[in-house]
Amino acid sequence: MKIAVLKFPGTNGEYDVIKALEAVDMSGEVVWYKDYAPGKYDAVVVAGGFSYGDRLRAGAIAAKTKATSHLAEDVARGTPVLGICNGFQILTEAELLPGALVPNDPPGFVCKWIRVRVEDNDTPFTTLYERGQVIRLPVAHAEGRYIPTAPYRVVFRYVDNPNGSIDDVAGVAQANVLGMMPHPERAVDPHVSRGGTGGAALWLSLRQWLKK
Repeated sequence: MKIAVLKFPGTNGEYDVIKALEAVDMSGEVVWYKDYAPGKYDAVVVAGGFSYGDRLRAGAIAAKTKATSHLAEDVARGTPVLGICNGFQILTEAELLPGALVPNDPPGFVCKWIRVRVEDNDTPFTTLYERGQVIRLPVAHAEGRYIPTAPYRVVFRYVDNPNGSIDDVAGVAQANVLGMMPHPERAVDPHVSRGGTGGAALWLSLRQWLKK
């Protein structure tokens, strides 16, 4: 299995993703956005952080790079793609997912553990969850309020909405693409994650999907 963990200037979650993959006996490769080429990977993760310092809008500049054009080619091939936090913002700005992520309501940076309910377990990243299952994951964002701009498929929904997202949306999917604001890579290893291991099943689901 070859899994790319895409890195843009300013993103900072790549190595957390690498460690999460290693915790479930997979491995990933951090790929600088200028070096990313389509058709080489079995799955792609767009990591969190602050691409280009969140100038203009979070994810807006990264969405205009050649890397996201390549990413669209992999999406068309059926490659599973996951965008986490800023990665989710990039995917919406690139129109690979519907909707937009705007400043939180109330305004401000929110960083805490929250409860999330699994609404859809029919994606490459959620097959090992139960529908309706409630898990704990951390969030860390200032522009995480989801606003729909087209029909959308909810995969994760906040139990206690921390940012004012419409319909309590925490994550949406379209075909083989999933975007989510909570960080599943930071809730895997019980030795370092004091808030729980609710993210582990996401990476295990991907491993199972790729093995099939």
